Amino acid sequence: MAGRKTSPKAKKSKDEVASFVTSIKNHVLATLAKDPSRSRLYDVYNATSYAVRDRLIERWVKTQDAYYKSNAKRVYYLSMEFLAGRTLGNSLVNMGLTDLCHEATHELGYDLEEVREAEWDAGLGNGGLGRLAACFLDSLATLEIPSYGYGIHYEYGIFYQKIVNGGQVEVPDNWLRYGNPWEFSRQGYLYPVNFYGRVDQFVDDHGSLRNEWVDTEKVMAMACDTPVPGYKNNHVINMRLWVARSSREFDLSFFNQGDYIRALEDKMRSETISKVLYPSDHMAEGRELRLKQQYFLVCATLQDIVRRHEKHNKSFDNFPEMVAIQLNDTHPVLSIPELMRILVDKNGYDWDAAWDLTVRTFGYTNHTLMPEALERWSAALLGAVLPRHLQIIYEINRRFLEHVAKAFPGDAEMIRRVSIIEEGKEKMVRMAHLAIVGSHSVNGVSALHTELLKTRVLSDFDKIFPGRFNNKTNGITPRRWLKKCNPGLSDLITSKIGEGWVTNLDQLKKLAPFAKDGRFREEWRAVKQGNKERLAKYIREHEGPTVNTDSMFDVQVKRIHEYKRQLLNVLHVITTYNRIKAAPSAKDFTPRTVIFGGKAAPSYQMAKLTIKLINSVADVVNEDKQIGDRLKVVFLANYRVSLAEKIMPAADLSEQISTAGTEASGTGNMKFALNGALTIGTLDGANIEIMEEVGAENIFIFGHTAEEVAKMGREGYNPVEYYENNPELKKAVDMIGNGYFSPFQTNLFAPIVESLLVHGDNFRVLADYASYVECQDRVSAAFKNKNIWDKMSILNTANMGKFSSDRTILEYAKEIWNVKPVHVS
Repeated sequence: MAGRKTSPKAKKSKDEVASFVTSIKNHVLATLAKDPSRSRLYDVYNATSYAVRDRLIERWVKTQDAYYKSNAKRVYYLSMEFLAGRTLGNSLVNMGLTDLCHEATHELGYDLEEVREAEWDAGLGNGGLGRLAACFLDSLATLEIPSYGYGIHYEYGIFYQKIVNGGQVEVPDNWLRYGNPWEFSRQGYLYPVNFYGRVDQFVDDHGSLRNEWVDTEKVMAMACDTPVPGYKNNHVINMRLWVARSSREFDLSFFNQGDYIRALEDKMRSETISKVLYPSDHMAEGRELRLKQQYFLVCATLQDIVRRHEKHNKSFDNFPEMVAIQLNDTHPVLSIPELMRILVDKNGYDWDAAWDLTVRTFGYTNHTLMPEALERWSAALLGAVLPRHLQIIYEINRRFLEHVAKAFPGDAEMIRRVSIIEEGKEKMVRMAHLAIVGSHSVNGVSALHTELLKTRVLSDFDKIFPGRFNNKTNGITPRRWLKKCNPGLSDLITSKIGEGWVTNLDQLKKLAPFAKDGRFREEWRAVKQGNKERLAKYIREHEGPTVNTDSMFDVQVKRIHEYKRQLLNVLHVITTYNRIKAAPSAKDFTPRTVIFGGKAAPSYQMAKLTIKLINSVADVVNEDKQIGDRLKVVFLANYRVSLAEKIMPAADLSEQISTAGTEASGTGNMKFALNGALTIGTLDGANIEIMEEVGAENIFIFGHTAEEVAKMGREGYNPVEYYENNPELKKAVDMIGNGYFSPFQTNLFAPIVESLLVHGDNFRVLADYASYVECQDRVSAAFKNKNIWDKMSILNTANMGKFSSDRTILEYAKEIWNVKPVHVS
């Protein structure tokens, strides 16, 4: 074994290191069937992962045993996304094995960092929703909450993004091409999932009308388990992801006739369900597959939950006392009619008793403020794929509307608004409405988001179910997002205040007095500089420009979407470019490296055009010798968790500039601030709570408030007035529209300009431009004074305790789930 050698960080005993080295070599030989002397980097990664996994398994088994022995109530977190990223580094941190593994890989001739880099990201999510779910699993394990995560084991995750000629090209993300050493396939946990068919009604022996779902097509769901360790405890929880398997491998009759493709057709069609994360839904086939994915997840999961419940309980009468199911957005909401089907059709409960059990079991987390993003399914499609479930949904709606009519007599308009079934040319099932009606708790994910749900988006439901809505501001795990991704800063913090902050992030407040310490600020600045140099090296190695590491690293990395307003950032870049061009000899410009990253949905043409614009502006700016290193623009391709772990520690400025009233929470804002970046942002999502924690003097706020944006919409908004009355804005927009950045296709970016000037500028980019540019001028002035900037940076980190996912999970556990920790000795 040979590779790049570095010195280990800290010394472990020779026996510990020798044992770990032996374990790695044994796995190379016995598990991978390779000669250890001829193994390559990926072999060492796999063998190291197996060696770490060995140390997890006993804890994992003991955790499950402790759950059964204590007969504990358990939490089941259902999510269509788990954006876990890489597992090796996180497991090493949580198990306290980082230094030991560092020395062991060093003995084998490898640097631990290059071994970790060999792991492929598990990209089983699209963005914040999936990353939040992964953070929550880390906190559940660390807090010793008896719990499980349930999702789908997609063969292809979120696409791999390539940038070709400045535009996004999607390539399949075959993250399993080399296998996954962290997961266990459980052929013993195989459940049938039914689709299509019809519903037969009959009268049972007791004279009751019963329903039976028959003549269905069957797919099997097989469990794939990944252990998730808590931080330096013995608690290891399970992330169970379902793989679709055909109920039969192939049709022998077709095979014997030589029709080999048709013989395998059923197998291929069945297993398509877990092939791809979020199939495109602009075609009917894609929408049907997406619906089937959602039911596949909930059907298999509920069978697994019921199996576990029935081991120690003779009936479902105490189901809500033993089971808490949290629905991460509307994707798993079919769990509600599915549990009703299990209770009523399979176990003979009457409707009212079953409904009481169901409502007390479920909690629903809403993640959006935009009405168009609230999921709706065609009733015709749902009835074809899941005929019994549509019947149950209709009955839930009938009884619910009867309740509303009694509580609000004569208010037909309210009944229309809150109905689970949306009447129109095509009947639609409103999944958010079903979730609210069928759950005992509905939570938003930031204070503003929850307030807007209660007063605007879902205000009728707050009147119908007073007290059902509550807030649980999102959080992030400090283990991955500080200790693991920023070891230099983590070590500096620990050297001053101890390591208690890793599991009690409020202890970071002890850092605040050090903001006045000049020597500490120098150490803080040195850590940031080192992180910037590492990111600059990554940019160079990935076909980017050479950037000035003394410049401000101004970063906006997130999903590309109009409401997140990457376009506003681009307009400021163009304005800065124009200012430098107008006064090239001026010495007072604050140098900036503006870094973008993020993926656009494959069918979202405006978002993809925005990526092309960013890269086209970058081509012009970066090649202009008059600009030099005073301004550089970088687009980092294929933004993912492991890349975020490089970017967050290096950022000076965090761009959180969504239109006020559109972002539910955001967690990128928390990750940046925890790593000492200052925020420029609107009063949107969790930005408001970050401002409250760090102090208005340590954050840069601009733009219209949510109420002002809403008022603009009511009273009329004319973006052309802003365009005509601001010369810098007009020049920047005109440069985009007249081909300055696309000389070979001058009208390339016309749709962007039209979205601003012709189609109403829906996200108020032009309205906030002047305030944004003025705020950026304040940012530039502050960055010039290193002592002031570093003090603000330290105080941001020191006041991020609230935004730990540990705090969020504790609130869920106490206020929604009513669960208690189970200690594993």
